[in-house]
Amino acid sequence: MLDVQNIRKDFPILNRTVNGKPLIYFDNAATSQTPQQVIDVIVDYYSNYNANIHRGVHSLSQEATDAYEQARIKIQKHFNAKHSYEIIYTAGTTHSINLVANGFSSLLKKGDEIIVSALEHHSNIVPWQMLCERTGASLKVIPMNENGELIMSAYDALLNDNTKLVFVNHISNALGTINPIEYIIEKAHQVGAAVLVDGAQSCPHLKPDVQALNVDFYVCSAHKICGPTGVGMLYGKEEWLNKLPPYQGGGEMIAEVSFEKTTYAALPHKFEAGTPNICGGIAFGAAIDYMNSIGFDNIAQYEHELLEYGTEQLQQIEGLKIYGTAKEKTSVISFNVSNIHPYDIGTILDKMGIAVRTGHHCAQPIMDFYKIPGTIRASFMFYNTKEEIDAFIVALKKAIMMLS
Repeated sequence: MLDVQNIRKDFPILNRTVNGKPLIYFDNAATSQTPQQVIDVIVDYYSNYNANIHRGVHSLSQEATDAYEQARIKIQKHFNAKHSYEIIYTAGTTHSINLVANGFSSLLKKGDEIIVSALEHHSNIVPWQMLCERTGASLKVIPMNENGELIMSAYDALLNDNTKLVFVNHISNALGTINPIEYIIEKAHQVGAAVLVDGAQSCPHLKPDVQALNVDFYVCSAHKICGPTGVGMLYGKEEWLNKLPPYQGGGEMIAEVSFEKTTYAALPHKFEAGTPNICGGIAFGAAIDYMNSIGFDNIAQYEHELLEYGTEQLQQIEGLKIYGTAKEKTSVISFNVSNIHPYDIGTILDKMGIAVRTGHHCAQPIMDFYKIPGTIRASFMFYNTKEEIDAFIVALKKAIMMLS
């Protein structure tokens, strides 16, 4: 079991107050907090070896290059990619998805079909709509049921010889549903389609093995897993990354440049134009180290306890409805109370020092399915406690009384 009180000491922000109350941070699905161990790595970089990377011959450049590439290897090993050059640094999940969508512009044609799910974040919907507009391909949607689960029989019916790409999140950011991606990948491959999995919400809670999954592309953001914002990862199988054209042109992604012709660099640099977020990449590696030091089995077990406890407490409140009751679920609870607008409850909770997310969570199709404007979302991480949930329940009841 985790020593949660000791872990909480690693996170300076958990010691602050908001509106005179101790901070209770339940907005982890939007971004996790950053431990001192990662903050120290960021400070060390800018204090001691801040320099541009890869082509510098001076010592600072060499040190920065080594740290940046070692972080890439940490990420490779964490996700069990076959090669380190299959790990592409990006600005985050959204950037990673757009990189792949842009690359497929030259590989799709009218009559081709691509599939997304009804549970997607806008970042895993809009780039594919844009891709369809550019290529003439058509977009199909795996429907969901009232529990917030994808209907696999409908997915089976959508697959055919025209299916070229399937895009699905590993875990829903709005509902916490864990999707059956192993099944989704296997079935897509049977018709020759490639699969991209959005792992933004899964990577804080479990440890994906991209080779075991046999997934073609897997994407995530560092800021969801105790790292900094503005940096993320695209994993792609070598064969697919070689098929895709570069996403951006500039320095670093070239082999040779002349006014007559330019040739492109090998992987991973082919997709990493310009000066990268060097410190971010290094800190991403440090965040991976931190999470692994705690252990993902420990994290999963403890967060499941928080989910069960929070769900049980919330269900006792009259008029409260939870959205997303899938059998396989992570530590996210989306709910509404009677006819009270979620924004109003969220605002009052903030006055009591409690951070939750309100709105459609960049997943508007899910809210349209339930015919609601949005939800209140409480999302837990391994540094949260049952005592915080108790305080949240007390504050929520006060908010309901004030607004009823």
